[in-house]
Amino acid sequence: MASPLEMTEMYDNALLGILQHVGNIHDFLRVYFGFLYRKTDFYRRLSSPGEKMGFPPGAAEKMVFQTFKLFEKMADHDRERQLSELQKREESRSVPPAVQELEIAAEPPEGTEEKSAEAAQTQSSSSSSSDGGEVPAEATGAPQPDGAQAQLPQGDQAAAASTNSAEEVQDKFQSDPDSYNGAVRDNYSWSQDYTDLEVRVFVPKTVVKGRQVRVSLQASSMKVCVLGAEEKTLMEGEFTHKINTENSLWSLEPGSCVVLSLSKTSEVWWNAVLKGEKEIDINQINRERSMATVDEEEHAVLDRLTFDYHQKLQGKPQSHEMKVHDMLKKGWDAEGSPFRGQQFDPSMFDIPPSAVQF
Repeated sequence: MASPLEMTEMYDNALLGILQHVGNIHDFLRVYFGFLYRKTDFYRRLSSPGEKMGFPPGAAEKMVFQTFKLFEKMADHDRERQLSELQKREESRSVPPAVQELEIAAEPPEGTEEKSAEAAQTQSSSSSSSDGGEVPAEATGAPQPDGAQAQLPQGDQAAAASTNSAEEVQDKFQSDPDSYNGAVRDNYSWSQDYTDLEVRVFVPKTVVKGRQVRVSLQASSMKVCVLGAEEKTLMEGEFTHKINTENSLWSLEPGSCVVLSLSKTSEVWWNAVLKGEKEIDINQINRERSMATVDEEEHAVLDRLTFDYHQKLQGKPQSHEMKVHDMLKKGWDAEGSPFRGQQFDPSMFDIPPSAVQF
């Protein structure tokens, strides 16, 4: 069954046709809720436990509010991401890969090892002589389970911890533009939108010129190498989906990373860049289609609808009315017109949106 996000894309053409016909968002919502009123039990309230049609009091309103808040949260997230990307471009700061910290234990003073061994032998002897040789858990220093966690089998505990950890990790990825709708791996990070993929392959700080890098992009595979005394492969493998090589390119951010800007051949959400690598859960990413992927024709329709909505709020003629007014003005003062010599009065005409073809 399709998710709610996939369903919004499935019916885009039909809904866009309705929106274009009625001319503004306010009337579009009236059409939508009018359909629910006439053709469903959305507005019917259950008055007894035995009824099968309708909703409990307040349930329909709650459903609408929850749906509104869901997409409002997505819109807020998109705005935050765009601001973050803009700020990052302005700062133009290159962040090198994190350096792993190693903790080195200090060597113990001479004689300490011998004392430790003697203490361990003494403890082992005393433990073995108590209760028939059974060693209490407290004596071994093993941690004791407590609370509900202690009641779960070890396998179930690991599975629950893994699920929670995966959600937390993906939330962290979503907060960074370089891994938005993607992930951070050992040697690269990647992000994606509806039509494109960006992979940032980390390079040593000494790699500052393009001739120090060799990149091979094929429709189904890729390879990124650093050239030097010896050629070192940084990333190589087969894509999980094909790319359009004609619209894909790469660039070098000196001392930071090789940026692969990849064009998808099909509008699908990737769960990994390369086959065999760790996958993300695409149900935890933002799968809404952004305005950046809307084509010019759809942009024109949406821009006109926005313009018409604001015109209507101000009591001014909408685009379809303005277009007809321009045609009527030509005949207003024409020879034989009963209105010749009078000021043009658009209020005399009631022009429905369907009367004009855009």
